Amino acid sequence: MHLTLRQLQCFSAVAQNLSFTRAADTLHLTQPAVSMQVRQLEQQTGIALTEQLGKQIHLTAAGEEVFRYARSILQQVDEMDDVLNKMKGLAGGQLRIAAISSANYFAPKLLGVFHQRFPDVGVSMDVTRQQSVLKQVADNEVDMAIMGQPPEAMHVDAIAFMNNPLVVVAPPGHRLEKKKKIALKELEKEIFLTRESGSGTRGAMLRFFRENKLELTTGMEMGSLEGIKQSVQAELGLGLLPKGAIETELKLKKLVVLDVKNMPIQRHWYVVLHKGKRLSVAADAFKSLLVEEAEKLLSGGRK
Repeated sequence: MHLTLRQLQCFSAVAQNLSFTRAADTLHLTQPAVSMQVRQLEQQTGIALTEQLGKQIHLTAAGEEVFRYARSILQQVDEMDDVLNKMKGLAGGQLRIAAISSANYFAPKLLGVFHQRFPDVGVSMDVTRQQSVLKQVADNEVDMAIMGQPPEAMHVDAIAFMNNPLVVVAPPGHRLEKKKKIALKELEKEIFLTRESGSGTRGAMLRFFRENKLELTTGMEMGSLEGIKQSVQAELGLGLLPKGAIETELKLKKLVVLDVKNMPIQRHWYVVLHKGKRLSVAADAFKSLLVEEAEKLLSGGRK
């Protein structure tokens, strides 16, 4: 059968009113138009749905069954319409985000702002390693991702939304703490703690040393930004970290930033989407918040 919603709507109106004329008035259609839709529905079902006894319209047994199903179908269509209208107005919907672990120091703050504005939107965020984030974007499992610049070969749209300077951090009392304009050659005398293979921060460190023709001595490899912070505090080596991620440690004097020439390394945070991704209203609103407001909100600006 190839039924249409219009056929079910017309038949339901006839069944409720037991009149083609009153059904037409209810639907703001002509009586012949309603009659035609019901005839087409009977042709599709292959059985009479109404019968006329004198001037009175009655439903056949088959008509009673079709009326029951028609009401259920039309009710579900109305429910779907309500849900979609709520999503259009950001009174519902779902936002799915993936973020590299280094973004965890600021992403929850931005999600908090978003939740205050749109409390009925459900939000899920997977904080994981870069390779996993890239896979989720490539497989279209998330609306968007927050990360450093993705590989150029990836089929994605990447929009820079915030500065992400990387600085050299050391424990308080380090031999270079008070020194100004530290020569890059001094870094060759130090051990650097590194992120895991595939990390954007690790890649930036390796490129910086390579471009400046410096020998890099690496120590322990850490799977998280927090691990590097703790290890630097334990005097196991120096770290290269996003400046925004160490604000608390700097205030508490648990870490210091070294004044190295040609530093910080200038990078950006990106919102990354699958190429050609059609965003929901909720996802588009969050992307706009990132691109237009993130830097202001995280620097203490008004919400």
